[in-house]
This record gives sequence, C-alpha cells and structure tokens, in this order.
Amino acid sequence: MTRAITLHDVSKSYTRGVRVVDRLSLDIAPGEFLVLLGPSGCGKSTVLRMIAGLEEITEGEVLLDGERANELQPSERDMAMVFQNFALYPSMTNRDNIGFPLRFETPGADPRPRVDATARMLGIEDLLDRFPSQLSGGERQRVAMGRAIARHPSAFLMDEPLSNLDAKFRNHLRAEIASLTRKLGVTTIYVTHDQAEAMSLGDRVAVLRGGVLQQLDTPRTVYGLPRNVFVAAFIGTPRINLLRGLVRAPIGGAMAISLGKQYLRLPEPLSLDHQLLRVQQGREVIVGLRSEAVRIAKPSAGRPGEVALTGLVGHVEFQGHEVLVHFNTGSRPAVVPDLEAPRPARRPPRRRRREGAVLARLRERAGALRAGPVVAPDNPPDEFAEPAPPEGRLPGDLVVRTTPDIELRHGMEVPLLVDLAHLFVFDQHGERICPAPARLPDLED
Repeated sequence: MTRAITLHDVSKSYTRGVRVVDRLSLDIAPGEFLVLLGPSGCGKSTVLRMIAGLEEITEGEVLLDGERANELQPSERDMAMVFQNFALYPSMTNRDNIGFPLRFETPGADPRPRVDATARMLGIEDLLDRFPSQLSGGERQRVAMGRAIARHPSAFLMDEPLSNLDAKFRNHLRAEIASLTRKLGVTTIYVTHDQAEAMSLGDRVAVLRGGVLQQLDTPRTVYGLPRNVFVAAFIGTPRINLLRGLVRAPIGGAMAISLGKQYLRLPEPLSLDHQLLRVQQGREVIVGLRSEAVRIAKPSAGRPGEVALTGLVGHVEFQGHEVLVHFNTGSRPAVVPDLEAPRPARRPPRRRRREGAVLARLRERAGALRAGPVVAPDNPPDEFAEPAPPEGRLPGDLVVRTTPDIELRHGMEVPLLVDLAHLFVFDQHGERICPAPARLPDLED
C-alpha cells in the first residue's frame, strides 16, 4: 500500500523564533518520487523529519491520505526512513539488522522469508551472516535500505543516503534506488544537496532555500524554466553564466541588452518575451546563458535567432567527452549574494507606503521567493572597462561547452553565436522576467 502525503503551510521554528521551514505546502501523489533539493542547512532534512514524526510541527499540518497526522507517533505513520549514516546495529548480523523491525511489527512471525526476499532484491544474499563492520560503505547502505524495504511501508523517507559513498558506488546505488522504487511503487521522498541525483531520480523536484519553496516542478522544467536566479544557478553543470546587462530599447531603434563591451541585439520582429523587456528600458538586469546556449561559429553560420559575440580564450577544461572553454567577452559577471548559502540575505527595511491589502499580499508572496539582489560595487566600473574576475573564479565571464576535437589557445579571439531562444533575463531581485512567467499573479488570490 502506498499513500498520498500533503503539507499545508508547514513551519518549523526553534529557539529565538528562527524559522528553518517557512509555510511550506506540498502535495505528493501516491507512488510519486519527490526530491527535496537545496544547499546544506536549507531545512530539507527538517521537512523529512516532520513528515516522519521525529520533529514537532510549529505551524501548519501534515495530512496522510487526507487525514491530519500531526499528533501521530512515528510508529503509527507506517513509514520507513533511510539515514545518511546507515544506522545499523554493530552487534547484529546483517540478517538480524534487516529483520529487526519485523519482530515488532509482526511478533511471533518468522521474519526469514521476507528478509531473504529483500536480500535477493538487493543482491546481498551472501552478506546476511556477516556483521556491518565487515562490509564496505555501499554494502552497508544496501543493508540499511533492505531494513526499510522489508517492512513493506507506505512511504520511503531517504535522507541523503548516498552522500557518504564514493562516486562509483553512488552512481551504482542511484540507479538501484530508481529501479527499486519504480518496481515497488511506493511514495518516496528523497533529500539531497546533489542536483545530479535530484535530476536523475525525481518525478518532481522541490528546490528549497532558507526553508522557503523556490520551485516545484519536473526536472526538465526546473532546468529549462527556472523560476528565479537561485534555481537557475543551483541546477545545472557547469553553472549557468550570469552576466550583468542593461536593457537598451530606443524608440524606433533596435532593442539590445548591453553586456559592457558588446551587445546582444534582439532580432526583429521581436518575440513576445523580448517585447515585454521594453519595460526594463535603462534598468540593470541579470542575463543567464547556459553553456549549451552558446556555440563557437562564425557569424555567417548563424541560424535564425542567433546573434554574434566574440570572446578571448581564458582557460580550457578538457573533460574527455567534452571541453569547457572560459571566454572573456568584456562582460561583468552578476554576483548574487549568498548564492550557496541556505538562507537569503536580509534586506534593509524600506519605508512603508500606503497600499491595499491585495498589493501587500502580492509583495509578500514575491518577496518570499526572491533569491537576493545583485551586488553592485560602491563605485561601479565604467561600462567599457576591463572587468576583473571575481575572487576564486577562473578567468573569463562566459563558459561554453564544445566538442573535444576543437583546438584553442589561451588569448585566441574566437567568434561565438548566442541562441536567444535559450536566453534568461532576471530582474535585480533575481526573479525571471524572460521568458515571461506562464502565470501572472491573480489579484483575487
């Protein structure tokens, strides 16, 4: 049996009123594999523990199959949890570890048939009579998963179960988890800070920051249409290129986004998304370009929707199956404060203005999702000045993915083509304005 899990405006506060989870709402369908993704400390493990009943809920409610479960004990929720640190009893054999919870669920029944069936499913039949200390990390995690699977729970709760393993075991067990959960059809909530795990495992991905839900969607949509600059930068390898731009929309002239020394000229006729950028005339924005949105080619080879740039080669990373080239285009990288931090930076208080209740709610809702403003230096450099690379970053402001057969040298000037169909534009608060959001806020909400 599997079950639906619903979180309705769930919050968790500790001492001094610090909220580690803030009004989180989720609807998880029976049999769905949902991944909670975010940087360390963003509240995702706390959410998992509240669902399991190991943490008390400060506000809101958890519903299991539509029934309130806030007061249910963990043993009454029929869920199995897989922890990061295996949590096996060292004095018990692996057979006894897997069968231990069955002794309490079905007293007097022989647990061996279910233990043997689970071991065959996980391929650990020959490990049952050993002790955990005699196993590798990957084998111990299989035993820990076996203990959860043998119970036939209504939901699996997995708290970064692969983070203590090396890359080889991690990739192998990731495929096993995906196969097992599809076969069992059990609702699964999986916590990780590894976006590769999230994208490969989840039916849907919930991106958290500071205990606030930033975006909930399929992996393809989260990557292809990030709701804000935090989601865009957190999802994807290599990280999305974020550049500071200025919208130029002269009356009767061609519309462009200035990147400093060069321009992204928007082709005529303007698409609907590009037409909506006119309201940003004269404003600084954040331009986002994935590494695959730019290719090395001459302007004469341009396709419809591509515009030309030039770049100086600053660094070349050979990856075997591909090459990542760091170009200097004369642009200024957009620095988003605390991008890797779990909590957004606090904003200075603004002077209160008179506004209606509806507008106040819209401001509050939008503010909860923002990923932080762009950092502008006290004395902004001249638009055409040579930018200095941010501390800790490789030279260059634009990373391009290309084929391994290309031959490039440091300092070489290279023609580039940018596919504007894959152009992201964010405002200074990090909210996506191009492509335009599919749904604008409803004043009646």
